[in-house]
Amino acid sequence: MTSSFRHIVVLTGAGISRESGLHTFRDLDGIWAQVRLEDVCTPEAFERDPAGVHAFYNARRAQLADVAPNDAHRALAALEAAVTDGRLGADASLLVVTQNIDDLHERAGTRSLLHMHGELRRVRCNSCGATPAWDGPADGRTPCPACGRTTLRPDVVWFGEVPMHMDRIGEALGRCDLFVSIGTSGTVYPAAGFCEFAGRHARTVELNLEPTPGRTAFDEQQAGPATVLVPRFVSDLLDGR
Repeated sequence: MTSSFRHIVVLTGAGISRESGLHTFRDLDGIWAQVRLEDVCTPEAFERDPAGVHAFYNARRAQLADVAPNDAHRALAALEAAVTDGRLGADASLLVVTQNIDDLHERAGTRSLLHMHGELRRVRCNSCGATPAWDGPADGRTPCPACGRTTLRPDVVWFGEVPMHMDRIGEALGRCDLFVSIGTSGTVYPAAGFCEFAGRHARTVELNLEPTPGRTAFDEQQAGPATVLVPRFVSDLLDGR
């Protein structure tokens, strides 16, 4: 027996990567406990102190070498494999939308993936718009590989900027019959509105370490570590439970 769901959208947040060793933004020992977002995560901060902002993201990029995908990331990759090989039906689809800027989903094997807040392992040129893959450090003197100008910035969405891929995300939410939110607080828009939008026509499920303020909007809620909940949820989904 296989799942009755055909079009699935999964939203992931910092909680899915926390068990890989990456701090979330809102933990007491998280990133914002160590720096002020006004100093590293706004266009104004970059204009004021590009070297400091680059240094912050260089350090976070380097940290990716010390972490690896966990069982939750791998479970979603397995779900994608089941969709690809037809186990959920010939017309089935899966889209993973992540608020995370790490690359753990990709390293686990997920390919149907949108980074709505950008990617640590990319930079963006403010002159020509190129977004090349980037593994090493960057600073205000680093030339763009495409145009040669020294106008690179981290390819991430800062506070006050519009998230990426919203048209594609909205289209997928509009046709999904299952929406799953994993490891996200559900308090920051526009992602906080995904459940309400999808819930008009789809089943909605929240998997999170602790219940969130928006938990009553979901049809189903499960609390616990992502590395436990997500593999179990995917297994049950593929077994038709």
